[in-house]
Amino acid sequence: RFKKDEVYLLAGDETTVTKSGKSTYGLGRFFSSIHGRAVKGLSFFSICLVGVSSRQSAPLLMEPMDAGMKKETQVKKEPAKGKKKIACPKGRQKGSKNKNRSEPELTPYLKWMQEQIKRTLAMIGNQIDVAYYIYDGAFGNNPCLQMVRSCGLSMISKLQCNSALWYPYKGEYSGRGPRRKYGEKVDYRNIPVEYLKSCTVEDGVEERIYQIEVWHKDFPDLLNVTVIQRIQLKNGKSGHVVLFSDDLTLPYDKMILYYRLRFQIEFTFRDAKQYWGLEDFMNIKSTQVKNAANISMFMVNLSRFMTEQNATNMEPSILDIKIRSQTAFYLDLILKNHPEILGSISFKDLQTNLADIGCIHKEKKAA
Repeated sequence: RFKKDEVYLLAGDETTVTKSGKSTYGLGRFFSSIHGRAVKGLSFFSICLVGVSSRQSAPLLMEPMDAGMKKETQVKKEPAKGKKKIACPKGRQKGSKNKNRSEPELTPYLKWMQEQIKRTLAMIGNQIDVAYYIYDGAFGNNPCLQMVRSCGLSMISKLQCNSALWYPYKGEYSGRGPRRKYGEKVDYRNIPVEYLKSCTVEDGVEERIYQIEVWHKDFPDLLNVTVIQRIQLKNGKSGHVVLFSDDLTLPYDKMILYYRLRFQIEFTFRDAKQYWGLEDFMNIKSTQVKNAANISMFMVNLSRFMTEQNATNMEPSILDIKIRSQTAFYLDLILKNHPEILGSISFKDLQTNLADIGCIHKEKKAA
């Protein structure tokens, strides 16, 4: 299914499957976006290949997550045992040393995720070029960015809406000391017009899109930031979203498009749960759980491939594919016992007529 002229992205995300029991491998309490709270179940990490022109995702990896692994993206230093926390004075502590922000310390969670990305890239090989890794706001920090860059990819993610950003300093050098790096702080409500790339009004809402190269004190290099601001013209209320990438040459429209395409991975989870048994498997051992989840994702790929192959004859529907496949299976069993039926009607016509009874979309017949 790989196309040479297609632009591909890697998108990662996690999904939770609600389960109960004591002996199921990986069972723990994970946050579920559907329930809005932590529920008892299984958590899987998946990486999908997203085509930009086709706007469809193809799952490549499905890995169960360890219930005991903390989902921390930044190392937190804990005070030594037996010592009380002492309030530190403002400013830099005496004796502290500069840290290399290009090589931050990675948490076990990020190291595990790094292994999965490298496995996926090794699986793809030289068949296609993947330039960007897309993830949600959980990766909006420097350790995650450096982890992705160490895999040979650029990243597109989202920063917090109140992230402190600074314009690059454009003044003259004073002649003494190091050159000044940070200019004025970015005020999201008063961004200069020179950075405005698009302005549209629709249904009483004005949308402004800005693109800026800015500094963030937690990142070692300049960031390519796209700010999407929406203002309600009736009451003046406003809100904004801050997307960023380490690729300074990426235009704002492509950054927005690529980040929106990350949501295609959610449709992959939906199909796997609704049609291919990701919510219904009853396995309890580690290998069985992993196989059941990966078979569900494989069937998502297979069903989409079948819909593409039959696009001229029928509407794309997974339910129709399942019904036609079941009809062919039942007919095969019937004709083994009664082969004389084929003397009056062909197998294909018999399958089409019977399958159309339960299908949503009837097969298109040539005129």
